Amino acid sequence: MKIETHTINNTRIAEVIAENSIIESIEDGSQLVADIYYQDFDRIILYEKNITPLFFNLKNGIAGEILQKFSNFRVRLAIIGDFEKYESKSIKDFIFESNKNRQINFVNSLEEGLRRLS
Repeated sequence: MKIETHTINNTRIAEVIAENSIIESIEDGSQLVADIYYQDFDRIILYEKNITPLFFNLKNGIAGEILQKFSNFRVRLAIIGDFEKYESKSIKDFIFESNKNRQINFVNSLEEGLRRLS
């Protein structure tokens, strides 16, 4: 895992880059947010490919638990991916509502993620 730092308008944003999955469980998500937070970042960009597919099945509660950790630390998050492939109405509604409040953002590109977090 590599952390790429982006600075926009004096705001530091951590882009987490990895070849494999880095969040497979609630504990992984908690550890990531704590590690990044203690490196003095309060905005993080993750890629959908680095998050377990179980995250996008809202029935199991993984997404809620992980995202609550981000809220508790007051860390804003952008997840980059292709979210059109998810057919569940609940995940579509979740993504829509998340994007409205801007704490958790589901975006299509790095540029959009940086814009929303800066």
